[in-house]
Amino acid sequence: MLTRCDHVRQRLSGALALVLALLLVELRTAPAIAADLIAFKVGISDRVNTVLPLWMAEAGGFYAAQGLNVEIVAMGGGSQGARELQAGRIDVMRVGLSSVVQTNRAGGDLRAIASMSNVIRFTFFSAPGIRTAADLKGGVIGVSTFGSESDSTVTLALRRLGMTRNDVMLKEYGGATRRLAALKSGEIKASAINEPVASQARDQGVHVMVDLVAEQIPWLFSSVVVRRSDLANRRDLVARFLKATIEGNYLAFANEKLAKEVLARELKLTDRNTIEISYDDFRKQSPLDMEPSRPGAESVIAELPAGVSTRLEDHLDTGILDDLKQQDFFIMLRRKYAIK
Repeated sequence: MLTRCDHVRQRLSGALALVLALLLVELRTAPAIAADLIAFKVGISDRVNTVLPLWMAEAGGFYAAQGLNVEIVAMGGGSQGARELQAGRIDVMRVGLSSVVQTNRAGGDLRAIASMSNVIRFTFFSAPGIRTAADLKGGVIGVSTFGSESDSTVTLALRRLGMTRNDVMLKEYGGATRRLAALKSGEIKASAINEPVASQARDQGVHVMVDLVAEQIPWLFSSVVVRRSDLANRRDLVARFLKATIEGNYLAFANEKLAKEVLARELKLTDRNTIEISYDDFRKQSPLDMEPSRPGAESVIAELPAGVSTRLEDHLDTGILDDLKQQDFFIMLRRKYAIK
């Protein structure tokens, strides 16, 4: 006859066996679940604060919830990334409209489908001893890649100084960190830089020649870009990616503490003031629903060379965003994150 202690031991043994069985099931199924996720490669022009919605979507598990295994890859410049997208080596590129238009002009067929920034966020810094237009004339201006936003917005900065692109030489220098180093050494005379490197440049005493940020110039500065063919052939996949990214944007607005932690980790920031400025700059420029600004798109096209199609439909497609509105997707997110 079993004693009370025997019964207890049996129940404990049974419970332990059940726990172990569940753990084994989890271990066996986890790789299968991971294997079921669709690989999806996303290019970014540089590691800057406008990438935050992507990082927040990762942190919130939104990509996995949409069945995606997203890999975020730095492409060393917007126009380079746009070319890689057109070639099919990445699935999505986070880049400004200038690179989209330039790629399409060269025979590509890309479309911006959403926006992470509808205003210019560049500050135009100069090297030691460069204070006036006369000092800058004939000098080298560093850009990330030709055709990128750091290239196209140079035209605006030079115009503020009474100059044109013919008065200077432009050279590709890659990301903002490298351009800042080239500025400080005097290797280049000027460059347009955004956050968080812009704050680091100010802290290090680098001279500001033109502050385009303060002007709040409409510009499709950072957009989500895909191949037009994917809007037909892989529309559901693109829509799932976009839904997860938009929710990442909402999470960044709703959870400031987590957003700053993610910014600090991804951008390797330790200075609290730089983190605060980078997050504040993000909030000021990011449209909550990631809807592109038509005036911003028109501003980009107006500054590009002749021969570029001026029809927005040739470079911009908001069809998926329109579908999400019809599905009350944004209303649902506002309720979920208590954002009015």
